[in-house]
Amino acid sequence: MKIRIGTEASQSTDQVPDDWFNWKKKDKEEAESVARPSMSYWQDAWKRLIKNKLAMLGLIFLILLGFMAIFGPILSPYSVKIQDLPNQYQPPSSDHWFGTDSHGRDVFTRTWYGARISLFVGLMAALIDFTIGIVYGGISGYKGGRTDSILMRIIEILYGLPYLLVVILLLVVMGPSLTTIIVALTVTGWVGMARIVRGQVLQIKNYEFVLASKSFGTKTPRIIRKNLLPNTMGPIIVQLTLTVPSAIFAEAFLSFLGLGIQAPHASWGVMANDSLGAILSGNWWTLFFPAFFISFTMFAFNVLGDGLQDALDPKLRK
Repeated sequence: MKIRIGTEASQSTDQVPDDWFNWKKKDKEEAESVARPSMSYWQDAWKRLIKNKLAMLGLIFLILLGFMAIFGPILSPYSVKIQDLPNQYQPPSSDHWFGTDSHGRDVFTRTWYGARISLFVGLMAALIDFTIGIVYGGISGYKGGRTDSILMRIIEILYGLPYLLVVILLLVVMGPSLTTIIVALTVTGWVGMARIVRGQVLQIKNYEFVLASKSFGTKTPRIIRKNLLPNTMGPIIVQLTLTVPSAIFAEAFLSFLGLGIQAPHASWGVMANDSLGAILSGNWWTLFFPAFFISFTMFAFNVLGDGLQDALDPKLRK
């Protein structure tokens, strides 16, 4: 019995005409060129973020909001606190772009002054949550064992407390003020950040580069600062963008209830509370503008957070 191996394949190859193949000519520089330019993790994340139109819309709105919060009250000729009763409930016009309220105060000026308070409260609450959460969660995740168990039991106790009830009790005991609001929002607000940091550190601390740092005798604070935290910044930044709108809404809600910023100071929540009676009489602008900026600011932070979550996800990197 004779076995022929590859005979048909060789015959079919011999019958292929030479003009079926066209060789592409390349010079030396083109052959050695890199197909994709080298870029860092953050450059690639920014490139993917700008492709998300909704996230960029939110970012542009927040930049404009921050600019007007700083310079809006300065550019306006009207005062935030001084009342002008003869001009009460003036509709939007060239003199008063957003109209006036029940005391004749310019709604445009008060809206941007309220943006200052809302953004300040949101950013300060996020910064405090960021600091406490990173330190607490980093120590808990890196130490592990008994230390992690004790610290996590404390977090579970704080997490079980009703958030809004704790805030209202602190405001009642300490008195309504801007400082009290920030303290009340951050008493238990850092718990979510600490849990995220702990989970990331537990995952990363067993990677090879961390074990190599330990073998060289690197101290724990430096390992956390140089090796662990930079690799957990993606989820941390996303959590920050979600903390800010939560704090802004909480401040507006507390001011609406009369537990936050007090009149005659301007706040979006105070403006919404003052305009409840005016909306029934047809003076819609007194409620529309603070409600619009509360809603759209929260929307902008949320879509930006979603965009950052996609942009900072290493699994989606091409």
